[in-house]
Parts: sequence; structure tokens; C-alpha cells
Amino acid sequence: MNTLKFGNGEWYGKEGTILAYNDENNNYKPLPFNFDRASSATRVNKQGLIETVGADQPRIDYSNDSNGALLLEPSRTNLIEYSNFSSGWDLLSGGSIAYNQTVSPDGTQNASVLSGNGVNGNAVYDALNLSVQSYTLSVFAKQKSVSIISFEGFTSGALGLSKFNLSNGTIETASSNQFSDEKIEDYGNGWYRCSVKLTPTSSGIKFFGFKGEDSDSGELFSLYGAQLEVGSYPTSIINTQGSAVTRLQDVCNQTTPDGVIGQTEGVLYCEVDVKSGYDTNNLMVTLSNGTNLKQIYINRSNGKLEFFVGTNLNEMLYVSPSVLSSGIHKLALAYKQDDFAVAIDGVIAHTDNSGNVPTCNKINVGSHYNENLPFNDRVNNVKLYNTRLSNSELQALTQV
Repeated sequence: MNTLKFGNGEWYGKEGTILAYNDENNNYKPLPFNFDRASSATRVNKQGLIETVGADQPRIDYSNDSNGALLLEPSRTNLIEYSNFSSGWDLLSGGSIAYNQTVSPDGTQNASVLSGNGVNGNAVYDALNLSVQSYTLSVFAKQKSVSIISFEGFTSGALGLSKFNLSNGTIETASSNQFSDEKIEDYGNGWYRCSVKLTPTSSGIKFFGFKGEDSDSGELFSLYGAQLEVGSYPTSIINTQGSAVTRLQDVCNQTTPDGVIGQTEGVLYCEVDVKSGYDTNNLMVTLSNGTNLKQIYINRSNGKLEFFVGTNLNEMLYVSPSVLSSGIHKLALAYKQDDFAVAIDGVIAHTDNSGNVPTCNKINVGSHYNENLPFNDRVNNVKLYNTRLSNSELQALTQV
């Protein structure tokens, strides 16, 4: 029996809470989750515009999806002090920048335009003291008179070059040197978010920026929302105006009423929309007793799916053989004494006929039992069943 429904296009949230529900026998019963994020954050709203929501407000993100998804991210800091180029940036001799010239992805006229003289370097750049670890550099860009924007690192120990095509949303030139993992995402109305991983080989002041070719002249492209964050993948834009700003982690959990989590058998199901990179562990959904001694979870471990059932021992563990691809995935973990199964996108990927079932009373969406190891992407749907569905039912449930 389906005892908890969460999302699937039906989102009801306010400060500090977001609702799941039970509708057995057509009797609607709300099941509120606690929601916490002690900072503001951004999302894409129903109109397709980037907007800021307040602290503890769940972010239902509508990036390319009218149903929306709960956006859950780890804590990140934008180290660039002026994300909209209004101050703090330098120009090579051939470049100039004008502020508040173009309507940005947030719907207001606050994007800047970089211009060139067709002779000297056409670049806007910043300098920060970086250490030897992975960073991600990103910016929103829109074509004006030229289609190619370059990301460039100018300093020994952080050299690199990546080129993006703003006319067709493709990688023009793959990354080199300390740049890697280039990515371009379509945000509509000609705007693309371009990003690259930067891994300095030495610590110290590093110069990096965005540029056209030396021969480019006139208005080259519009720029908005520059971001440099520690981590191997980009997260939602963190706007800054004069200092670095931190967006804190999203936390979503609930101590469930009796009967919601199957204590002797059941199914844990989630549908996720994978758009970003990954860390060592990114928990999608966890059932537990509030400790690591009793838990059932679906995790993205070093990019691969991990399904786990544990009491004091690992009763069942399955790790998929390959890294999870981008896009929508439907995942289910069925459990019953000596009867476990894993379904991935309509396929039974694993079965196990030995193991005990832990008793759990807490659910975390997008984190581990202790709110650590956060997921870093979009959750479309979560369901709990208090009966162990058949394998054919699991295949139907997870069919993409």
C-alpha cells in the first residue's frame, strides 16, 4: 500500500515546511516535512526566471519542467565579490564593459555587456587567492556580435582555456591545462550558463576571466552571474554585491507517523533529475531510526547508484557498475525478510534472498540520517509503500 507521496508535480510548501501526503481510501492526510536552510537561495520559477527565495523556503525549481522539482544542494560560497561585474573586475586594454545593459535570466535589466576594439585583448578578469583544490567557475552569457566566449586562466598554476559557442549551445574548444569538465546549459532567451572546473597546481593569487578574440570588435556578449565556488560542479547562482556570499545546505526530513514506513516489508522509491556533478556520497533518500545502525537508503556514491539496507550489519548492498547519466531516473528498493530487490529505470538490477529488515521511523529527502552527505540535484518524486511490491510491479513503477 502506498503510504507516502511527495512531489510528482504536487508541491505545497512554506517557510520551514513542505508537505507530503497519504490519500489511502481517498482520505487525504497531510504529512509535513521539516525544511531548513538558514540562508536565501535561488531557483528557476514557473515563468522560467531565476529568483531569490528566503531562508527556510523550499525551492521548487522549474528548469525545463512544468511539474517542478525540489532543488536540494550542499552549502557553497561564491568567492567572486561582484557577480554582476558592477565593480571589482579588471579589463585588458582592448576591452570595456557597460553595466545594466541587457535583461538577464532573472528578468531585470542588470546584465553587463563586454565590448572589444578589434586590436588588443578583449577580456574582463578577476584575481583571487586560491589553494590547491577543485573550484568551479561559471557565468551566464548571451551572444551579441560574436558567438564564441572563452574562459581563460592567466596565471602559472591556474592556466587554462575553454571556449563555448553561444549561437548553438555547444563546446567550441575542450578545456586544457588546469581547466576541465566544461559544460554549457540552456537557460532560454539566448542565455547559456557556461562552466568549467579549475584545479590549481599551486596556491596563490590567480587571474581568470572571460574574453573574446583579439580581433573581435563592438559589443561581444552579455554577462551575468559570475560564480567561483569550491567544488567540482556548479550549483545554483549565488548573487554577490561587494563580498563573498554563502548559501547554506537544504535539509528536508520527517519523523514519520506509525504505519508510514513499512517495518517488516516495503518499498522506497524516488525519481530524480540529474543535472549536476557528484561528490563521494550524495544521499537521495534515507530511512533510519536516527542512527547509522538501522537504515535503508538510495545514494549516489562517486557517481554510481548505491542501494543499502542495514541493521547492525550490511544486510544488502548493491552498487551499479557505471556512473549515473544525466536526466530523469526512477529508482526503487524493495525490502522484506530474505527478499530484496533493486529496480532502476524499469529493469530489475539486483535481487538478494538473505537479510533482515531494520525498523525505521525517520525519512530524510536529500541527505543521510544525520543531515550530512547532501544530494545536489532535483528530486521529482518520493514514495513509500508498506508492502513489498512484486518485481514486475517494481519494473512498472520505475519505467521511464
